[in-house]
Formats: sequence, structure tokens, C-alpha cells
Amino acid sequence: MKITVIGAGAVGATAADNITRKELAEEVILLDIKEGVAEGKAQDISQTAALLGFDTKITGVTNDYEKTAGSSVAVITSGIPRKPGMTREELIGTNANIVKSVAENLLKYSPEVIILVVSNPMDTMTYLTLKATGLPKNRIIGMGGALDSSRFKYQISQHTGASPSDLNAIVIGGHGDTTMIPLIKHATWNSIPVTQFLSAQQQEQVVADTMVGGATLTKLIGTSAWYAPGAAIARMVESIVRNQKKLFTASVYLEGEYDEQDIALGVPVIIGKNGAEKIIALQLDDEDKAKFRQSAEAVRSMNNVLSESKII
Repeated sequence: MKITVIGAGAVGATAADNITRKELAEEVILLDIKEGVAEGKAQDISQTAALLGFDTKITGVTNDYEKTAGSSVAVITSGIPRKPGMTREELIGTNANIVKSVAENLLKYSPEVIILVVSNPMDTMTYLTLKATGLPKNRIIGMGGALDSSRFKYQISQHTGASPSDLNAIVIGGHGDTTMIPLIKHATWNSIPVTQFLSAQQQEQVVADTMVGGATLTKLIGTSAWYAPGAAIARMVESIVRNQKKLFTASVYLEGEYDEQDIALGVPVIIGKNGAEKIIALQLDDEDKAKFRQSAEAVRSMNNVLSESKII
């Protein structure tokens, strides 16, 4: 078993670190275009093996896709990170060509690979990867909803005092500050609706703070977050390689589900050895259905930039 992480920036390196610690593969390949960066970070991670007790081999390489040959899962984090004041949508022009090239290079050496897309704008990059590669839709998965849902649980825990691990709460829709939909009415604390513990004002605050969770951290740190994204990536990779069939919100290609066509958008999905194995249909009320349609329209407008720019 080999897992490849493309992009040795903060998110990619943290994901590789988590994957290595969890011993999800015999070998992890960390690849970057900048000379020495992937090699240095891989060596740094390797030097924790004696301290943390893992045996996975991690290898850093500079733009050598031949070393990724035979990967079962690949994670694409390539592209420029978000800067303060920058939306995910503004990244599309720069990151689209990078992601397309990465996906094509991966497939040269790992034709059976399952690809986890992290680069922003994530839903559009997931759609681009699917269209550019022609792979079956189950093998292209966008990681955004898993992170947003974890942030949603964090916000609920801040108002209720609940342990985040005791909460079931998901975010659907686009992975963007204005397109994600935290489903507060569906959230539970060990099967008890969290709305029983939160006032209407608190519920609104939780939803609002979740939607700007990434932007809040970007403003505080000066760049995109990496600890939670790295952990979310590793958790999804684990569900694939260990065939755990865990339920995540993930951006996947829709062909009629949730009344949407020809778009990748965040919905509840069972993740197993075949990738995105099953989309789960939620019973949404009219308000949330309307929000989902609006989210899809916003993501579709970004997707249109790809065809207008002749990227796909």
C-alpha cells in the first residue's frame, strides 16, 4: 500500500504526518515542486518514528511522479493558499491548471488511484479533476465537508460544553464562506437535538461562525489553517484504506441526487475501499432545499469559469 500527498505545504505536510503516524500505508510519498521542501519535511517526520513508534516509510521527492507509481490513494493539496481577504473563489485561475496537471501526472503511474482533492476552490477543483481525468465518479472525492463539519461541532461545543466527539453534526453544500450549509436542525448531542440546548440566537451564531471558520483562522494566522484540514484528510484516507465505510460530507459528482446534475457538491457519503461508495439522501425542509439550490448555483458559476477559460 502506497499513499501519495501532492504539495508539501502546511496542509499537505500535516496530512502526510497524520497518515504516517496512523500507519495507513507501507510507504507515503510527499511530492512538491520546490526543491528540497518535500525531502526535508519527510525527513523531519521520519525522525519522529523512534519517538512515536510507527514503521511507515515516508519519502520526499521533487516533482518526480514516477516515485508515486502504484499509489492506492493520492491527496492533492497543490496550489497557492488563501491569504487574508482572499476568497476561495479568487484562487480558481491560479489553481485550476495546477490541479489538472497534477491529476494527469498521477494517472500516468497510478491508473487505479482514488484521488482526494483539497485544493481550493475545492468543489470546482473536484469537478475539474473528474472532467479532466474521465475517472469514475466514485474515485474523485473533494475534502471540504469533513473539515467544515468538524468546525461545526467545535462551534456547537463552545456553546453547549459538549465534547465534540459526542456530537453528530454535518455541513452540506459548497465549501465556501457563503455556500456551506450547517444543518443545525439535524445536529444532535448523543441523539438529543442540540436545539434543545441552544437558544435561537445561539443557533444563528453557531451557523454564522461555522461558515466563516476558515476565514477567521486565515485572518488570525495570516494564511490557511492546516491542523484540522490535515486531520480531516487523514481521517478520510483511513476510511478508504481500511474500508471503514464511515459517513462523511464530501464533495462528489451529482447525477440527480439532491435534484442537481453535472456538479460536485458536499453531501453525506459513505467512504470505503472503492472511494465514494454511496450518497445518502437527507430529508431536508424547504428552507434547506432552497439553500442547497443557491449553493449549487454559486458553485456552478465558478465551474463555468473553467469552460470559459478553456481549461476543460
